[in-house]
Amino acid sequence: MELGHSTIVQPKDGVISMGEDAPEPQWLDADEQQAWRQYLHASRLLEAAMDRDLQRHGLQLTEYEILVVISEAAKQRCRMSAIAQQVVQSRSRLTHTAGRLEKRGWVRREACGGDRRGVELVLTDAGHAAVVEMAPTHVRSVRANLVDLHSREEFLALGRAMGAVGRGIESKDGFDGVLTSEKQPT
Repeated sequence: MELGHSTIVQPKDGVISMGEDAPEPQWLDADEQQAWRQYLHASRLLEAAMDRDLQRHGLQLTEYEILVVISEAAKQRCRMSAIAQQVVQSRSRLTHTAGRLEKRGWVRREACGGDRRGVELVLTDAGHAAVVEMAPTHVRSVRANLVDLHSREEFLALGRAMGAVGRGIESKDGFDGVLTSEKQPT
């Protein structure tokens, strides 16, 4: 089958990789395929643009997001497992990222008060100052690369749509199910 912008790729010889008992999928039509591809392309560009804009502060969007989660938490401290779930990172990846943030003096790890097995990340004064310094750069980037490209109604509809996507995935797979791709052998 020739590939093009409106071509829909279907399995060869009717073979579906989901298993023998899997029902035939409802293939995307040309408009749906185009919308899906545009979403993938734009979401990757958006993350790259946000990373680029935060590079002047020497960090990535994922690191900034972790700092913001902690800064918005009660007493500017949050359990690492809760942060991992909120930023959709494996605990292992979050541990590595937290280590980089610790080296900069922006967070510290402490045992959870009520549960000594758990670990909390605590935002330091230097970390709070860094968030305050970086926030204007971040919000300008969010506006320039996403919010201001839409009417208010379109942007709020996008938020509702992505909220539905998140809830749908989490209700089927749960948080750990989403991260299985990080755990697959190479």
